Amino acid sequence: MTNDTVSPTAVDPRLDFEVAWWEWHRRHEEVRADPHGFLAVTGLHWLTSVPQRFPEVPGEWHTAADGPVVALDDGELLVIDGRQVRGRHEFGPIAERAGVTVGIDGGVLEVARRGGHDILRPRRPEHSLRLGYRGTPTYPPDRRWVLSGHFVPFDSPRPTTVGAAVEGLTHVYDAPGQIEFAVDGVPLRLTAFNGTAPGSLSVLFTDTTSGVTTYPANRILAVGTPDEQGRVTLDFNRATNLPCAYTDFATCPLPPAENRLPVAVEAGEKIPYERLAGDSVDRS
Repeated sequence: MTNDTVSPTAVDPRLDFEVAWWEWHRRHEEVRADPHGFLAVTGLHWLTSVPQRFPEVPGEWHTAADGPVVALDDGELLVIDGRQVRGRHEFGPIAERAGVTVGIDGGVLEVARRGGHDILRPRRPEHSLRLGYRGTPTYPPDRRWVLSGHFVPFDSPRPTTVGAAVEGLTHVYDAPGQIEFAVDGVPLRLTAFNGTAPGSLSVLFTDTTSGVTTYPANRILAVGTPDEQGRVTLDFNRATNLPCAYTDFATCPLPPAENRLPVAVEAGEKIPYERLAGDSVDRS
């Protein structure tokens, strides 16, 4: 993985913005290349009511009324919460967009629920996609793309259905409101979803660079908690790719239709090298 770093002691104080961005980018890349991160996913398996086996996954799996169930043969085991589990195991109901990670020989197994379906995703540190990862190309950080916005809440959160990277799959998110902002005097707005931290927001979007220099399907931007006047900052330098930009084993959501911006957001992450190489993502 390539990392461009800047020593804070060796730069002009006026470059604090760039230094902060490079540090953020470095940390983001470290998380992305985690031994059990999404670059390590080697498969995407959909559970049904019919018991079945999957490559690289111990046991026979199916979905019951109360969640995923596995039946392990002699010599097979899972490690759940540090405990070796053999025989039959019922996971119980898994909430939408939630999941549990269990240990398997040579890696871990994600047991999750996406789009109303229970899924399995084995993750192995030695997967070629992770081992060959070179980092993600980006636009240079530019203060021009740090924009002021105003959060306009809905009277109540609106359930919003969006498509997914997997054909035929949909996701439903509660949208608390919209963010209004402008680019070069052009008024724009984005439907926002809840962020990872309480009170924070996130936006899925595309723009006119999508499919040209940035990944066609989506990018995501984390937005801090609005202040008492609803003011927020949109730093598009920190717009990032979702897992589907790297692997076909992802179920990422697509932006709502109104989040297709009619401007070129020349900031943030670009199309990954893996997709530039003929869109051939290793599935081995």
